Amino acid sequence: MKVDLTVNGKNITADVEDRTLLVHFLRDVADLTATNIGCDTTSCGACTVLLDGESVKSCTVLAAQASGHEITTLEGLATMEGGGEAGGEMHPVQRAFHTEHGLQCGFCTPGMVMAIVSLLKENPRPTEEQVRNGLEGNLCRCTGYHNIVRAALVAADAEKVTS
Repeated sequence: MKVDLTVNGKNITADVEDRTLLVHFLRDVADLTATNIGCDTTSCGACTVLLDGESVKSCTVLAAQASGHEITTLEGLATMEGGGEAGGEMHPVQRAFHTEHGLQCGFCTPGMVMAIVSLLKENPRPTEEQVRNGLEGNLCRCTGYHNIVRAALVAADAEKVTS
């Protein structure tokens, strides 16, 4: 089956099996490996990406379902924020994860960052409780979520300053 997706602003057309999941398309066809495969059951959120600006778990979306749509992965955030080539300025959520030490092993980080980007788009000024509820479907096995939540709140404050 032929699919045509826009991934991080780049058009990608490929022939894939009907059953190819978006997460496998991103990793194996687009060669974008920040999107992790954690469970294949929507339980962990490590595979979270933006589909037309909304966060989705890419282990539950077929590449064929995403055909004709715009996908943003962690690799595309700097491009979005920098306004040009990859390697532009880090997105405020990426920057906040760095400054607030919002990661340990890093496996969940891409999914967490993408979920927070989506959350802040929907609710630019969340409370701590709203951040915790918004991250309910994203698991971190290393931290107590404190620094991740703090990073989300710091990013929200940074967004207020730059908006």
